[in-house]
Amino acid sequence: MPTRNDIRNVAIVAHVDHGKTTLVDAMLKQAGAFAAHQHLDDRMMDSNDLEREKGITILAKNTAVKYHPKDGGAPITINIIDTPGHADFGGEVERGLSMVDAVVLLVDASEGPLPQTRFVLRKALTARLPVILCINKTDRPDARIDEVINETYDLFLDLDADEDQIEFPIVFACARDGVASLTKPENGTVPADSDNLEPFFSTILEHVPAPTFDADAPLQAHVTNLDADNFLGRIALLRVEQGELRKGQTVAWIKRDGSIQNVRISELLMTEALTRKPAEVAGPGDICAVAGIGDIMIGETLADTENPIALPLITVDEPAISMTIGTNTSPLVGKGGSGKGADAKSSNKVDRKVTARQVKDRLDRELIGNVSLRVLDTERPDAWEVQGRGELALAILIETMRREGFELTVGKPQVVTREVNGKTHEPVERLTVDVPEEHMGAVTQLMGIRKGRMDNMSNHGSGWVRMEFVVPSRGLIGFRTEFLTGTRGTGIAHSIHEGYEPWFGTLTTRNNGSLVADRSGVVTAFAMTNLQERGVLFVDPGTEVYEGMIVGENSRADDMDVNITKEKKLTNMRSSNADVAESIVPPRKLSLEQSLEFCREDECIEVTPETVRIRKVVLDAKDRGRTASRAKKG
Repeated sequence: MPTRNDIRNVAIVAHVDHGKTTLVDAMLKQAGAFAAHQHLDDRMMDSNDLEREKGITILAKNTAVKYHPKDGGAPITINIIDTPGHADFGGEVERGLSMVDAVVLLVDASEGPLPQTRFVLRKALTARLPVILCINKTDRPDARIDEVINETYDLFLDLDADEDQIEFPIVFACARDGVASLTKPENGTVPADSDNLEPFFSTILEHVPAPTFDADAPLQAHVTNLDADNFLGRIALLRVEQGELRKGQTVAWIKRDGSIQNVRISELLMTEALTRKPAEVAGPGDICAVAGIGDIMIGETLADTENPIALPLITVDEPAISMTIGTNTSPLVGKGGSGKGADAKSSNKVDRKVTARQVKDRLDRELIGNVSLRVLDTERPDAWEVQGRGELALAILIETMRREGFELTVGKPQVVTREVNGKTHEPVERLTVDVPEEHMGAVTQLMGIRKGRMDNMSNHGSGWVRMEFVVPSRGLIGFRTEFLTGTRGTGIAHSIHEGYEPWFGTLTTRNNGSLVADRSGVVTAFAMTNLQERGVLFVDPGTEVYEGMIVGENSRADDMDVNITKEKKLTNMRSSNADVAESIVPPRKLSLEQSLEFCREDECIEVTPETVRIRKVVLDAKDRGRTASRAKKG
C-alpha cells in the first residue's frame, strides 16, 4: 500500500505530572516552531485557565512540528497529541488515540508506572498501537531507572501485551532541560552524551509507522474533536483516513444516526506549532480542521458524495459517578458574594445565569464536545443528573460554569450502579498509595473503614511504602482530605476505575456532623467566639448566612443548629472581664472539591461566581426534624 513518509502522528500519554506538556514544549522549541525573539510561556499546550491553575492537562490538544532530518532529507511533519493524564478525562484520551499511529509512554524515573499510566497504556494496547517508552526526569535525586523499566515491563505483561508490543525502544530524557538519549544515564543525572532531543526525534521517525492508504479509496475523514471560532463558527477537528479533503469541496456528512447530508467545506485549516493556518488540501494521515458544518458531532464521518462509507463511532467507558446539578434555590440567589453592600454592586456587572433554561442549554452544549458525559432528566424540572468518569471531571465542569456566571445547586456525588444477574453492582477503584513508613497504620485504618482490601504492598527501601487497594468508588468520595490529614500532607494517592463488584454495603465515611445556621443574618465575631469550641467554622465575620446553611463542622457525630448571628448585648454596666481580648480561630475555607467531599446525603452545595456555600437540602429546621423522625419510624 502507498505510504506517506512526510508525516508521523503520535500521542504522548502518561500519568499526571510526569512531564508530557513540558516535553512537548521542548519539542516545539527545538524544532524551530517559534521566532528567536518570541516570548514563550511554560506549558504552552495548557491553554485553558483551569489547566494552568491546577497544573494538569484537561483537554486533548494537537500541535505539529516540522522536523528537519540531520541527513538533509525533506522535512517531516510530526503531529503530536497531548493527552490528559487523569483517568477522569478518559474520553479525551480515547479520542486522541483514534488520531495517531503510535504512542510515547512517558514514565517518571522515580515514581514509575502509576494508576493513570496503566489506564492510558491499556487504551493504547487495546488500539494495537506501537509504544515508545520515555523515562523522564532522570535527574531526580531519588531516580531509580532500572527498577522503573522492570516495573514497566511487568505492567505490559499484566496488560497482556503481545511480543511485538513488548519489544519497545527506550529513550531517557530530562524534558525540563530539553535533553534525550538512548544511553541509560546514572540515577539522578541528566543524560551526558546529548544536549538536545535529537535521539528522541530520530526514535519517533524510526518506530512510529507512517500513514498508509489506498490510492483508489474514496474520501473518509473521522471527526475526533470540536472547537469554536468567533468568525468561522463550529470547527471540526478530524483525521483524513483515505482520499483528499479540499477547501470548497462538497462532501457527504454521515451523522451518528446513519443519515447522510451533502455539505460544503467553507474553510480548511492545518496546524503549525500552536496556530491553525489556511490550507488548500489535506491528504491521508493529515490532521486538519474544517469549518462550514454547523451541527457536526464527534465520531461522525465526512465521506465521498458518490460512495459514502462511514467510519466506526468513537466509544468511551461508561460513567461511574453522578451528581445532581440544578438552579440555585437558596435565599441569596443572584445577590453576589455576601448578598449585600459592595459585593452586590460589583455582582451586578456579572452576567448572572440563574434560570433552568440557561442551565439546561449550557449542559446540552457541554455534551457536544464531551463524549464521556451524560445528562439525564430528574423528577424536578430545574435539576438534572449529570454522569461522568469521576469526581474531578464533574468538579471541573461546575468550576467552568461558575466562571461563566452560572449559579447552581449541586448534590452530593453518587456512584452509578448497574444490575448484573439480578444483583446490584457498584464501581470499584484500584488505589495506589505512596506514604512514609510511619503513616502505614493510619492509611490501613482509613481504608478499612472504607471497605478497601489491600492487593499489593512493596517497600523500595527509601523509607516509603507503596500500597495498592481495591476499594468501592463510594469509599473514595471525601477520602482525599482525610488522607492528607492522616499522612501529615506527605502521602500521594492515585486511583483508576477497576470494574464493577457486588454492592459492598453501608459505608460511613464522615464521622462528624454539621453546624447549621438556625436563622438568617450576618455572622458576628461575638457568636463565632462562643461557637468555635463546638467545632471548626467555615465562615468569616460579616458573612451573610441563611437558615439551613452549614457554617462549620461539629466536633460530635450529630448536627447542631446554632445562632451564629448573635450580637453582644450593650449595657452601661461594666463587666469584670470587659478588657479580656477574645481571639477568633481563622475559619477553614473549603474549595469546590473539598465541599463536594464534605457533603452528606441530606446536604448540597450552592455554587455562585463568588462563593461556594454548603447547605441542607431542606432549609427549615422543623421540616428536617419531621423528615428525620419519619425515617426513624420507617
